[in-house]
Amino acid sequence: MNPSAGVNKPILTLRQVINMSVGFLGIQFGFGLQNANVSRIFQSLGARIDDIPILWIAAPLTGLIMQPVIGHLSDKTWSPKWGRRRPFFLIGAILASIALIFFPNVWALWMAALMLWLLDASINISMEPFRAFVGDMLHDDQRTSGFAMQSFFIGIGAVVSSILPYLLTLAGVANEAAAGLIPNSVKFSFYIGAAVFFLTVAYTVFTTREYSPAQLKSFESIEQQQVDHSIITTPTKSFYKKGFVWLITGIILTGLLYYYNSEHKDMPLEKELYVLTLGIGAFGLIQLVAGLFWAGKKKNGLVEVVNDLYKMPGTMKQLAIVQFFTWFALFAMWIYATPGLAQNIANTTDTTSKGYNEIGNWVGVLFGFYNGFSAFFAFLLPVLARKTSRPMTHLICLVAGGIGLISFFLFKDKYLLIVSMAGIGLAWSSILSMPYSMLTAALPSNKMGVYMGIFNFFIVIPQILAATLLGFFTKHVFHGNAIYTIVLGGCLMIVAALLTLRIKVK
Repeated sequence: MNPSAGVNKPILTLRQVINMSVGFLGIQFGFGLQNANVSRIFQSLGARIDDIPILWIAAPLTGLIMQPVIGHLSDKTWSPKWGRRRPFFLIGAILASIALIFFPNVWALWMAALMLWLLDASINISMEPFRAFVGDMLHDDQRTSGFAMQSFFIGIGAVVSSILPYLLTLAGVANEAAAGLIPNSVKFSFYIGAAVFFLTVAYTVFTTREYSPAQLKSFESIEQQQVDHSIITTPTKSFYKKGFVWLITGIILTGLLYYYNSEHKDMPLEKELYVLTLGIGAFGLIQLVAGLFWAGKKKNGLVEVVNDLYKMPGTMKQLAIVQFFTWFALFAMWIYATPGLAQNIANTTDTTSKGYNEIGNWVGVLFGFYNGFSAFFAFLLPVLARKTSRPMTHLICLVAGGIGLISFFLFKDKYLLIVSMAGIGLAWSSILSMPYSMLTAALPSNKMGVYMGIFNFFIVIPQILAATLLGFFTKHVFHGNAIYTIVLGGCLMIVAALLTLRIKVK
């Protein structure tokens, strides 16, 4: 054995890898229903196209708060019977299934926004520990394949969930409803999604056993075992200094925004920008509170999470920038695919029209295609990574995704968009696996959950920015032409691809 290594982590069988990944089929089933149908539900309940991003903002805000909290809690959890991650899988599955049943039965816009928040919170409870689960369970040689297996099940779940309204319509279920009501094709899709979510997550919970904290510690190298990652090393003054900078910046930006809108009441900036400026200030306040706790030598979860944020590994910082541009691009597609293609292909913005609803169903089919391509490409990624490297594999895939998004504008035939989905599917497969494969190799075992939660910041923050800025761009820069917003997303994904050249991994 290498003297610098601890006990080697066992190589799991294919069946074991499949068992631990099946739950992601259900998680993505719920996530796929949300992505493909929530904008449609909002517009059916009377939301204007430029109001959609702010209604979506509940989802990323929930992830920003929930994921590091759940990650931290799961790192600290251990039960000989239930393990450390599986209790969170099951709790999240129960709550998400309930939310999926109630969501399509809302009758007011505010209720839909609330249900999106509840659904996303529940999905996050299940989803966040699953990422850490792969890092816990798999040898580094298996991690790319393990995350690729997750990508496969994510693809399968998303394919079926995305095309469910279309399939149900073909089966005779009503796809149109009176103004203010949700079509039955969407309702029944959510009911089926609730059952699939619970059953698949329960399968993983009851067929997989986890390593104990002592076993995970023994799998680390000798050098890693000699480092106590639970020690708080950040000086109190660092909490205060960084906190004051963020707080003052947020206050100044909020004041400037308020002043500008007061002076330009005829053409104010979007009110959604307050979410961004107030969020900056709130982040500063959180750091100040953590500093006060630490000044009193009170070590708690808030102090630990902020300290861990300051101590991010170098690989994680490099990946964070790539994630930022990648997820901004994806959010542009998820928000504007239906209204953008309805304008670009069907020449309509009328949400009650037959043409708009046909495009709405076709977007679900297209999302099914890109997830299907993602499931197929998942098996090619480990091969490509061995031939090149993990960062280069990610670069190739993101370039393909960026080109796919840009082609939304170029293709006027809805069937040609299937070609676009091939590029987006390749990118999506890599997005779900390569960053996590690169990241887990750089993380200590007793911080896997919290760092996965912190890593989610760089998925959520661009989504919040997208929700606050894309409405402004669509309305004022692109004059309501949502298709240009999708093209912007494609360009940003190519920027993300070029930034992978900076990533250095073990």
